[in-house]
Amino acid sequence: MPQGLQTEFSGPDVSPGMLLWQVTNKWQAAQRAALAPVGLTHVQFVLLAALTWQSGKGAVITQRELADHAATDPMMTSQVLRTLQEKKLVERAAHPTDGRAKAIRPTEAGAALANKANAIVEECDRSFFGTLGDDVSVLVTSLRTLRDGAR
Repeated sequence: MPQGLQTEFSGPDVSPGMLLWQVTNKWQAAQRAALAPVGLTHVQFVLLAALTWQSGKGAVITQRELADHAATDPMMTSQVLRTLQEKKLVERAAHPTDGRAKAIRPTEAGAALANKANAIVEECDRSFFGTLGDDVSVLVTSLRTLRDGAR
């Protein structure tokens, strides 16, 4: 008979990594379901929303800058942007100062969809995290600390 798992934790309910994994999976499932009616995956939404946010501030943004801003893998970002371009939600143009780069921006339809989807995502988040009540600000602070301190 194989030996059981050797762990410092008495069970999965006290392991922060296991709990984060479980909560993340539930949150992602809720986001997928919420975004399905508008035809976006969650990663498509994240990149389209981040691009719309940056473009709305007048920024000329490259694919690499978008990946950095959204904390996504550059190769995956490229693939998702290609899909968003096929859906006519983003467009690529010559970068005004870097001849090697392309500037990306949302189309009017892309910006409109980003805003519609953002309202859906924020409602989904309110519902999902609502059980925390006022403690949601503690969660946000803790998540920011983990993000900024992670290696």
